[in-house]
Amino acid sequence: MIILGSTGSIGVNTLAIAERFNLNVDILAAGKNIALLNEQIRVHNPRIVVIADKDDAARVKHHDVRFGEEAILEAIESSKSELMVNAFVGFLGLRPTLKAIETGKRVALANKESLVAAGAFIDTSKIQPIDSEHFGLWYLLQNRAVSSMTITASGGAFRDWDLRDLPNATLEDTQKHPNWSMGQKITIDSATMVNKMFELLEARWLFGEGKYDAIIETKSLIHALVNFKDGSTTAHIANASMQLPISYAIMNKVDAQILEPVDLVKAGSLEFRAIDKARYPIWQIKEELLANPKRGVVINAANEAAIARFIAGEIGFMDISKHILKAYEHFLDEPKSVDDVFMLNKEVRRFCKV
Repeated sequence: MIILGSTGSIGVNTLAIAERFNLNVDILAAGKNIALLNEQIRVHNPRIVVIADKDDAARVKHHDVRFGEEAILEAIESSKSELMVNAFVGFLGLRPTLKAIETGKRVALANKESLVAAGAFIDTSKIQPIDSEHFGLWYLLQNRAVSSMTITASGGAFRDWDLRDLPNATLEDTQKHPNWSMGQKITIDSATMVNKMFELLEARWLFGEGKYDAIIETKSLIHALVNFKDGSTTAHIANASMQLPISYAIMNKVDAQILEPVDLVKAGSLEFRAIDKARYPIWQIKEELLANPKRGVVINAANEAAIARFIAGEIGFMDISKHILKAYEHFLDEPKSVDDVFMLNKEVRRFCKV
């Protein structure tokens, strides 16, 4: 397989599954964590390694080291692997997704921005989602009439904060996720609830038109619920580990035990909360965005631009959502092609820098 983002959480868990089940790794692509990458090279012996920066190439212990976006696309095209795991963060992951599908590969997708920005132009029959929420929906869906589908959210770092304190939240504060440790951007996205908005858009493209919603479940044991037209509801319950959805995404069928089952007695109780628009302002456009999902490219570009400004100390935490909503109100035209997606992405980022 090809693994993009091998040194991140998804990549590390994917390689753990590859090692356990003796799966071949053809290509590794990573960013700046060269020490971890070298260890992965030692264990998995990939044919090609691609990194972000040329300056780091001399430190990589491999005979075929390449760098940059074009090198990634060329490596994907050259690979005889039938599967690519895309765990890149952000819009950077879109071109590799398109290239993998163009060359007939299946894509185990953790790069939610691919579908958020360009879901209308991606053959989702080639996509197997790695997100626990979409895996949960896929796992639950049966040949029965569905009324609606619901995914869950942790609520992020500020779910219990006084609303009056949110404007003063720092970058360090955003990284204090209540349930687990993730990368910087996705932890910020969890705090703003943008991450869950993205996942609703992903669900729309993966499973088609329908009614989608999200609720907060504070222990992150329930990942998805399907409400059937007969009035019954099924829930996907599992301990929080990405190895379960990764295993299904790369192997299709899993007979071995991947996780310890949830001990409901130990869990004791579960708490559910509605997603409050005062705490998570992005939620006010949820219904409109789901009705016009091609506009996902706008909120993705605005979000990445706003996060960059927040990290640089130019804007406050609550300004991230304000910038996204401002861009969403300004850019009303939907992209009509993949080229439009890339053009609109640039225009929105320029708009958000002002």
